[in-house]
Amino acid sequence: MCGVFGIHGHDEASNIGYLGMHALQHRGQESAGLVAVDEGKLRRHVAMGLVSDAFDRDVLARLPGRTAIGHVRYSTAGSSELRNAQPFLFEYAGGAISIAHNGNLVNAQELRAELEAQGSIFQTSSDTEVIVHLMAKAKEPDVLGRLQAALRRVRGAYSLILLTNDEKMIGVRDPNGFRPLVIGRLKDAYVLSSETSSFDLVEAEFIREMDPGEIVVIEKGGMTSHRLPPESVTKPTCCVFEHVYFARPDSLVNGKSVYRAREKMGMRLAQEHPVEADVVIAVPDSGVPAAIGYSRESGIPFEMGLIRSHYVGRTFIEPQDSIRHFGVRLKLSPVRSIVDGKRIVVVDDSLVRGTTSRKIVKMLRNAGAREVHMRISAPPTTHPCFYGIDTPTRSELVAASHSIEEIGRYVTSDSLAYLSHAGMMTAVGAATGGEGYCSACFTGEYPVALGEGSLVQLRTSRVAR
Repeated sequence: MCGVFGIHGHDEASNIGYLGMHALQHRGQESAGLVAVDEGKLRRHVAMGLVSDAFDRDVLARLPGRTAIGHVRYSTAGSSELRNAQPFLFEYAGGAISIAHNGNLVNAQELRAELEAQGSIFQTSSDTEVIVHLMAKAKEPDVLGRLQAALRRVRGAYSLILLTNDEKMIGVRDPNGFRPLVIGRLKDAYVLSSETSSFDLVEAEFIREMDPGEIVVIEKGGMTSHRLPPESVTKPTCCVFEHVYFARPDSLVNGKSVYRAREKMGMRLAQEHPVEADVVIAVPDSGVPAAIGYSRESGIPFEMGLIRSHYVGRTFIEPQDSIRHFGVRLKLSPVRSIVDGKRIVVVDDSLVRGTTSRKIVKMLRNAGAREVHMRISAPPTTHPCFYGIDTPTRSELVAASHSIEEIGRYVTSDSLAYLSHAGMMTAVGAATGGEGYCSACFTGEYPVALGEGSLVQLRTSRVAR
């Protein structure tokens, strides 16, 4: 759960980098960072918090140069502290290099133990640093060769942007293509980003998505494309959760509109689980397109029955039990004039622990709703993700240990239904059987073998009723 952005060959690289990171803020709110290169020197600024808090005009002025890479972080490997803020900046025998990573390496713990036994000293607790240590130990003479050698050893999800002191910007997408990475042009400059939404903000032209297993090297002579080693080649498995929740609805992922995919999920949900009701509402913001789709297919009017406060981030601290129940109310507020006396269909993109849904149902009933029917525009989340989405352990996933009927009773809704796996895959335009996508969080079928650390987590989070 991170966002990466890079621009090569623009007179205002740091300013454009700031804007690009701002458009990726939904992918991570824990820290933000930017590295720029000028006359052979890499300069770095990172800070905890949002992009707008981490940077101002003076900070950006201290990051000169025509090439820069940025990162917004939501931690899945490594604790939430400043030392883990990216992009990282290292110096080694091959020169200075900066790296920004979206994804999660499943064999990072084993590789780190091996490297430490050989004398490597780590500065962070992030899995990303493993890649740099592997590059430092590689025998190849150039940065591309060292990078390819390092990536032969790692497994898992990695969309990377690297920056060297000789102004090479390198983009990498892992062989499975778990996380998105796209290429654009801004006049004569090349742009790399996690999502096309950032291109719209900086007025860059979308060229194409990077292929799974592709490496692009951008330098003064232009852009060249390379491949990861042949033994790394596998079937693409783009993360379907990007379409369900994570990506911005105005982005393209895997060549498809995220908004349209979510709308189709809602339409399919209405076909699979109709209900007599007076109004359809969404849990904003990510549930809105699916709710519109449900309304369109069912013929039940759509209304904004829940209003979200955009001034509450994911870092809200609830220090005392006496005020803990205000957490959801700070973010969501019902519109009484819409829900009072009505039979309500509430569409949300996912139901993970169930605690938030329970509070929403109670909130709507307190606002006068006569019936509350929960509809989830994705299948039950039954397994943790080890490829970069911050899902809880399996013991914390309510659908891993309870039936849909039991979950419905827990959240106190009049009915509860989920979109089928086949319905979700149809909505995103997947090939027969869901080929081309990873849906391990819904099925437990992991396309890349897990490392020992991940297996330990999976084994120790046993589900008990």
